[in-house]
This record gives sequence, C-alpha cells and structure tokens, in this order.
Amino acid sequence: MPTFTALDGTRLAYHLRGDGEPLAVLPGGPMRASAYLGDLGGLSAHRRLALLDLRGTGDSTIPADPATYRCDRMVADVEAWRAHMGLEHMDLLAHSAGAALAMLYAARHPQRIRRLLLITPNPSALGLRATAEDRLAAARLRADEPWFARAFPVFRAWLAGDAGFDDVFVPFFHGRWDDTARAHAAAEPEQTNDEAAEHYFGDGAFTPDATRTALAALTAPVLVHAGELDGGPRPGLARRAAGTFARAEVAVQPGAGHYPWLDDPEWFLKRTLTFLDGPADAVPPPAE
Repeated sequence: MPTFTALDGTRLAYHLRGDGEPLAVLPGGPMRASAYLGDLGGLSAHRRLALLDLRGTGDSTIPADPATYRCDRMVADVEAWRAHMGLEHMDLLAHSAGAALAMLYAARHPQRIRRLLLITPNPSALGLRATAEDRLAAARLRADEPWFARAFPVFRAWLAGDAGFDDVFVPFFHGRWDDTARAHAAAEPEQTNDEAAEHYFGDGAFTPDATRTALAALTAPVLVHAGELDGGPRPGLARRAAGTFARAEVAVQPGAGHYPWLDDPEWFLKRTLTFLDGPADAVPPPAE
C-alpha cells in the first residue's frame, strides 16, 4: 500500500489495482474509504486503478485539524498525490461526493486533467443539489419493488427532516437490491468517517460562480455518468451539470442507481472504456 505526505504532514494512502494506463480515482460518501469502489465493475482489467483514501478514511491518517476535511481544502491533497505518482496529466474518475472534489481540482489545475469521469456526481461545487423532490421522484420509479411500500414513507419522512436515517430505504440507492448490494451497503458504516463527513460540505467550501467559469474553459473531455433510477443526481440534473463543461458527454445507465458498476458491471465497463479509449484531442496546456 503506497503512501505519501500531504502539505500539512498528514500521511495519505492509496491502493493500486490492475494493470495498464493509470486511472486516478476519488471516492465519495462523503468521506468513505475507497474500498467500497472495489475494481469498479472490472475496470482494473483494463486500467491500473489508483484509489485514494481521503484523509481520515481507510488507511490514511486522521489530520491534526478537522477543518481540513472540507472539500476545497483537500484539493491540495489531490495535487500532492498527482505529483507523488509522477503524472504530468491524469485521467481522473470520481464518484458521488468525490465528484465535487474532482470539479474543484479541475477548476484549480485544469492543465493536469486529460480526461474527467464524473460517476453519479454530486454537483454541489456548481451550486446544484439534488432536491427532496428529485429523490422522491426517482424513488417512485421503484413502486413495483416488494420493499417499496414499507420503505417509501420512511424515506419521505427522512427527506422532510421528520425522521432519522433508516436502513429500510437503502434499496433506493441501488438499481438492484440483491446480495451484492446488501453486502455493499452493510460495509458502509465501518468505511465512513462520520465526523469528517460533517465538515466535507462545510460553509465556504464552494464558490459556484468562479468554479463554473473555470470549468467552462477546461479543454479536457468530460463524461457525466448517471443512473436511470438514481435520485442524486437524476439524469436531468446530471445533464445540467454537464452543461458547465465545453466538452462533456452524458451517459444514462438503464436500471442503475447510485452505484452503477454494481447494478450492471458490463454496461458500466463498456461505457467508461469507450470514453477512456477515445481521443483526448486537445492537449492540455503546459503545467505551470
């Protein structure tokens, strides 16, 4: 397990899986250890995945200052990681809340991005958020599921702030509620740093207007990958996020929820490889 040291002295770890050209990967959660990503539906057979454990998660150490868990503060960690790996430019994949960090990184260091893949992204960095109405609309698509009648009222109450989080509605985050999804969901509590997650989207983390302006000038191609059944983001919100970029394409995976590589690994793999193997075309400007 390779490690490197962040600018503030925090030791950060990452995990290498597979062979081929490197693909840097940022996990979501927020603040969930990268282990939940697995091999991204078999992507490690085609790319060498480098999966970062964000500070305070997985095998990375807890920082001295909890304020450094804020999303924008970790942009420096990603840049230190890139330099440590010796990559002049990198293909960067980010999932869910990790996509907010990836967008901030791309806005600050556009010359370092060769391709950017945003998988069921949280677009908070752009001033966009999934609403309760979005999530309920997506949930209603599951009305034929045997667990729907019990889960939906509890989910609605949670979104309204009238109830706490309940495992009964976790199936709404998965396109298929099977044994694989159950095991994936069961591992989440141990993999997540809840204290860090409270800081991740903290006040001051985002300046959407400035980020949008910077990302509009990004020359690298961008893939925004949404799940048909995902409530955060729904495909429409994913398309709005994609509109920020000059060279973005949108993929909507049929029958997929928030973890599309679990719902249909073959579909996910084919789509991501089509993007990764395509031309980057414009060469990023020289790094300063």
